[in-house]
Amino acid sequence: MVHEPTTEEQVIWEKWVQSRDSEAGNLLVQKYMPLVQYHVQRISVGLPKSVSRDDLKSLGMLGLYDALEKFDINRDLKFDTYASFRVRGAIIDGLRKEDWLPRSTRDKAKKIEAVIEKLEQKYMRNVTVEEIAFELNMNEEDVYSTMNEHFFANVLSMDEQPKEHEEEGSSFVLKDDKADIPEDKIVRNELLEEMTEMISHLNDKEQLVLSLFYKEELTLTEIGQVMNLSTSRISQIHSKALFKLRNSIEKIM
Repeated sequence: MVHEPTTEEQVIWEKWVQSRDSEAGNLLVQKYMPLVQYHVQRISVGLPKSVSRDDLKSLGMLGLYDALEKFDINRDLKFDTYASFRVRGAIIDGLRKEDWLPRSTRDKAKKIEAVIEKLEQKYMRNVTVEEIAFELNMNEEDVYSTMNEHFFANVLSMDEQPKEHEEEGSSFVLKDDKADIPEDKIVRNELLEEMTEMISHLNDKEQLVLSLFYKEELTLTEIGQVMNLSTSRISQIHSKALFKLRNSIEKIM
């Protein structure tokens, strides 16, 4: 998602920065629209179909406008990087304020968690989705989607926005991820080892989908084209993989 500005783009940026030229602003919005679409696609993977993608796009556009207004062209920072924080942050913040996860889904998630605990105590092992679905008379896909949406909602509630701590006139601060704090490095390495071990227990298709989505940053549709499967099938594989990882993560936290 990062690219070097051309001479033409630099001219457009200068017009925008110097006089807030409306034509230059429109051209920049069009230029970085794919950045908004990119974050909408990735965030929407963890959301129910009831959440409007158009609403997510509108939130993302607010983040893009905010980035255009506040970006300092003289700083040694790519606009793509700066805007990504603003766009993603605006979408996350909007979702958090709307409390998009229905109460019915939260209630179902609690029932599923209770059944998982009961069955694991009964069988003294990890239970399968088939067993959970049978116990609750639910569809297996409903179990996957409910728990993944509930997990994503919990992650959103903990997500912090850089701009919430930014005062007017202050500069935008990005954490220096290259500066390793010894304690953080140890914890991160341990988590990476545990995650690697968890992923190794997934089947080949699940591992490939996670790799293409999170490492190669392809969309579900693009992954479907690579694997010659439908987008809905890729979505199912992705949901199952996340469900398995979520259960494993919760057990070590």
